[in-house]
Amino acid sequence: MRVTRFDTAPKYSPPLHTGVDCKRLQGMEAGPTERFWVGLSVYHPGGAAQTSPTMEETIYTVLDGELVVSAQGRDETLRKYDSVHIPKGEQRSVENRSSKPATLLVAIAIPPGAKT
Repeated sequence: MRVTRFDTAPKYSPPLHTGVDCKRLQGMEAGPTERFWVGLSVYHPGGAAQTSPTMEETIYTVLDGELVVSAQGRDETLRKYDSVHIPKGEQRSVENRSSKPATLLVAIAIPPGAKT
């Protein structure tokens, strides 16, 4: 068992994200995992992840607040405990259009053979 304490979880800066604070909870900088990594992102009001393809299969779960996830030509507003699955390579964007911060749990697959 490997525990990551939130106050010591490593910060990371994903490309094409603005107004978003991110921490790695498991995998990558937080310690090795085999099939996925997990992060926590706080989207401040106006914070966004610009449109780009997902590098691997991805699941987003909103833990607090609301976020608009856009993919396949449609917008979906996700609220507390809503989740979305995004296949590898799909173009997506995420935006906090509200006046309150939103917290997003992120789980992303690790490609076979990749070193974490």
